[in-house]
Amino acid sequence: MKKKNLYAVVDIETTGGLARRDKITEIAIVLFDGNQIIDRYETLINPERSIPYEITRITGITDDMVVSAPRFYEVAKKIVEMTEGAIFVAHNVRFDYSFLREEFTSLGFTFTRRQLCTVVLSRKSFPGLRSYSLGNLIRHFGITVENRHRAMDDAMATVDILSRALSNEEGKSRAERMISAGIRASHLPQDISYERINQLPEAAGVYYFYNTYGNVIYIGKSINIRKRIHQHFGNIDSKTDKFIAKVADMTYELTGSELIAMLLESHEIKMLQPEINKAQRSKDYPYFVHHYTDSQGYIRFGWDKSSVKSRKGKNILNHYISKASARGSIYGVTELMGLCSGLTGLYEPDGGCFYYQTGACSGACQQKEPSEEYNLRAELAVEKLKKSFDDNFFILTEGRDNEECGLVLIEDGHYRGFGFLPVRDLHLGVEELKESIKYLTPNPECNQIIMTWLEKHEGAKVLKF
Repeated sequence: MKKKNLYAVVDIETTGGLARRDKITEIAIVLFDGNQIIDRYETLINPERSIPYEITRITGITDDMVVSAPRFYEVAKKIVEMTEGAIFVAHNVRFDYSFLREEFTSLGFTFTRRQLCTVVLSRKSFPGLRSYSLGNLIRHFGITVENRHRAMDDAMATVDILSRALSNEEGKSRAERMISAGIRASHLPQDISYERINQLPEAAGVYYFYNTYGNVIYIGKSINIRKRIHQHFGNIDSKTDKFIAKVADMTYELTGSELIAMLLESHEIKMLQPEINKAQRSKDYPYFVHHYTDSQGYIRFGWDKSSVKSRKGKNILNHYISKASARGSIYGVTELMGLCSGLTGLYEPDGGCFYYQTGACSGACQQKEPSEEYNLRAELAVEKLKKSFDDNFFILTEGRDNEECGLVLIEDGHYRGFGFLPVRDLHLGVEELKESIKYLTPNPECNQIIMTWLEKHEGAKVLKF
């Protein structure tokens, strides 16, 4: 007989909307077995900081109300005991769960529970409503609530909504599918249980799948390892079945930040050569693209096979895994910037230029376009192709816990490695910071990963030296 689910319906009030910055001011937990309430708990919590006026206006919770309330560490054990073995339920579960996880992380404890979001469940159970906010559902179903935006009242309203969603077998099956994220026990590798997957961290890192011989066959990265592995096994198709049949074990390494996860994944794939990561396995970059200025003052491009002799004295822009990819990159900037195909090395202009006759070339190869004008576009192409750095610097990222900072080192134009350092030691000198770095074999892909990441994170913390 299938074991009956126990639901821990949770609602929290906070000092703001960001789990890494704000704190919990109140929590309510209602244990519900699908039919009746079997236990409940509520308490104000001293957030150890002032409550913003706007939050007080919404919740009614003031600084005076929480000054004598227990701090989170004093109620942490009770929260663990009440939610242990239960499905963590909340209206917008990501919000409530992230705050609790952050509080427990600050205490050095990993809080991990299976989750169910009543916002998502309501959309599927009660289609056609204008809104699925808690307030609108309360109005729609006529649920009596005395103190809206207080933890216990909102938790009880959420229990009511959950009860309605679970009122028939179809609803129970729908909720079960959401809880298991689509994974069926019969659709897992033989030696990996559903419980083991649910014990994986919901944090950034790199994960490894092994075959029965202990060889790594796949390496991936994610900002949420557990969720990503759920997705791996959640699909039901022939491709997934073949993948599952090969997997016998899994491990992971936490990285704290997405950037370090991407860099570690790239390095590990090239070092371990897993059979399934075919597209990313190449660790040889035998061709390079370079640029130079000719005797007429025009910036020109070329590519060559990499060797000590061929690289000597060249202004190298990037390295490539094949001649086709090197040539393709030049072709791309030629088209994008309207450059002369002769000066970018795509063909040899013997006397005349076919592209000039058709209007595709402005005549730089025939000195018809002044070098000063042409080079303005060519310099943009240089920047586009360049995959090295002008400065030496560290990128500071999230660490694996609140007391730690991640460091990524770029030196002499290239990525050198990453490491972790206690936040309290960030004032140390450059050489001391370098001692925390795990130096890795550089590859051009990592330079590109960092450049793309920096473009998307303009406010990233960078320490130049």
